[in-house]
Amino acid sequence: MTAHAENPTTIAPGPGREEPPDAGAGAAGDRHKLTALQGLAALSLDAMASVAYGPESIVLVLAAAGAYGLGFTLPVTLAIAALLAVLVASYRQVIAAFPDGGGSYAVAKRHLGRRTSLVAAASLILDYVLNVAVSVTAGVAALTSAFPELHRERVWICLGVLVLVTAVNLRGVVDSAKAFLVPTALFVGSVLAMITVGLFRDGPVSTASAAGHPSALGEGATAVGALLLLKAFAAGCSALTGVEAVANAVPSFRAPAARRAQRTEVALGALLGVMLIGLSVLIGRFHLQPVEGVTVLAQLADASFGHNTAFYVIQFATMVLLALAANTSFGGLPVLTSLLARDNHLPHVFALKADRQVHRHGVVWLALVSAALLVFSGGDTNTLVPLFAIGVFVGFTVCQVGMVRHWALHRPEGWQSKAALNGFGALLTGVSAVVVTATKFTEGAWLIVLALPLIVLAFEKVHRAYAEIGERLELGRVPQAPQRSRSLVVVPVSGLSLLTCRALTAARSLGDEVLAVTVTHPTPEDRQAVEALRRDWELWNPGVDLVELSSQTRTLGRPVSAYVRKLAHTHPDAQVTVLIPETEPAHLWQRLLQNQRGSVVAHAVRRDTDAVICRLRFRLTTESEPLADRVSTAPGGDAPGPRRGRWFPTGGVEAGGSRVTGVRSQRPRGSGRVGPGAESAHEPVPPPSTGREA
Repeated sequence: MTAHAENPTTIAPGPGREEPPDAGAGAAGDRHKLTALQGLAALSLDAMASVAYGPESIVLVLAAAGAYGLGFTLPVTLAIAALLAVLVASYRQVIAAFPDGGGSYAVAKRHLGRRTSLVAAASLILDYVLNVAVSVTAGVAALTSAFPELHRERVWICLGVLVLVTAVNLRGVVDSAKAFLVPTALFVGSVLAMITVGLFRDGPVSTASAAGHPSALGEGATAVGALLLLKAFAAGCSALTGVEAVANAVPSFRAPAARRAQRTEVALGALLGVMLIGLSVLIGRFHLQPVEGVTVLAQLADASFGHNTAFYVIQFATMVLLALAANTSFGGLPVLTSLLARDNHLPHVFALKADRQVHRHGVVWLALVSAALLVFSGGDTNTLVPLFAIGVFVGFTVCQVGMVRHWALHRPEGWQSKAALNGFGALLTGVSAVVVTATKFTEGAWLIVLALPLIVLAFEKVHRAYAEIGERLELGRVPQAPQRSRSLVVVPVSGLSLLTCRALTAARSLGDEVLAVTVTHPTPEDRQAVEALRRDWELWNPGVDLVELSSQTRTLGRPVSAYVRKLAHTHPDAQVTVLIPETEPAHLWQRLLQNQRGSVVAHAVRRDTDAVICRLRFRLTTESEPLADRVSTAPGGDAPGPRRGRWFPTGGVEAGGSRVTGVRSQRPRGSGRVGPGAESAHEPVPPPSTGREA
């Protein structure tokens, strides 16, 4: 005998094929987890894709100061690269200190308190959801730019891309990494090749892509103030979204998970930094000016390679990677929601894992919310961009402050320099968060400011609900010894059949007293049916009383629940159980032929009483014989009657020494061993009624 300790945060295994999050460890579980290279493909798409719009965001802000302002593109990019280095170093430390994942949420939970951790979690959730919508719309925008005739169908194309990414992620994070490895390698290789070739050019090879497009450069401006530089820095920091994804998804890596995640984080930071700085150097080298309708990346590809096949390869790779950058959210958000579920801040279903180590419910809900955003925005990137990147900066800042406290508490060797690094990072990301929010507030950022506290309040409400449930269930305490009480089993019936026999057999094995009930109605045809049932019941004589419940209306559930409630009142020391027999057809479409009365009765009893509900499934297979052929002469008489037999775990019935495979019956969950059928019968057992099924 084993004892199981239970506490308020324990998550019971869910039904079906899902299991708790700690299952699947070892070699078999590692097969569905990431290597460092696969992690780079699965979790870096967001950060890599930001190369397409990060430098452009800087250029568009500095363009307000004219050509003179564009000269500050490289200094601003170097400042962002320095912040990137700080973040990579910090998140590398976060991975080592918090190998269970969660990133800023885990750091804040341990060192800054529960409320602050919920703010970090809410900001990350908002950023992950917006990242999916922005990435998909940006990728589809690149497609519709090449094929304008598809512009009217962009919402459907966005939803199609979202369905594709969701389907791949439902197969597991490893499968998604393998699927996205080639597009990631193609994009990174193309951009690095473009930078390398461009550095050896004395001037642009071609400007055909920008020809005929109006310039977005400001006129007559020669001064560049600190506010403009700060605004450009904050805009360019959108390229840093996705840096935290690796730290959030550490459990998705193969053992040693922390070491592999650290390697992935460093590789991500190095590649992103090289590409950002390289593109900024090319912008200054080619004296690039922003134009309307053409991206900065497209102009750089045109200037480096010329308007040829290489140009279109880069455009195609950018389009694909932008559309698939949503995969970063699908890798990070489900892990974060599983941690929140473990801490009782989200429904526990988010902590369950499927066979392939997938947090299926987190993936599905992320897809549904993102789909709603895509429909709401009409597939327009510009509608969503003002909401983007605010949440991630809040998460960055909370994480950096939490790590400062971490070093101050643990004080390892060299902790002062590490704390100073995190403190400097917190200052930079905090200022960026304020600037981004202030500059984009009227453009839609107010929605994020409003949504953030609402999500935190939702977390708190869920937590209080679980606390109340835990208190009522006395979780974490040793309960009193179980005691046996008198058992009373009620079986709703509508006619005599093999199903009725099996139901009463199961009921007699479960309870000390069994009562069969049938609902009657005052109409003439119903009175005739009741009289026939009463006569057949007396002839059959199963040893169980048949109670008739009169109802003036055609309702079925309420009379049964009222009778059960009356029994509970008159027998306060008895445990009342309602056993509902139901047939389960061999084919799914045949369920449409059922009248669903079993579900009606179960719903009414569950709603109105505290009785235990058992649903007895009588399964019919494709090999099923007519039920009239499944009766034999009962002992002591020459009339047909149900065969005596016993039930097997497989659901078959042994009769007369031979195995019956045509009809299988299943015991109600929680019941004991089911005994033999009725002793005798004096009337043939009719087939199950299709008109009045319990």
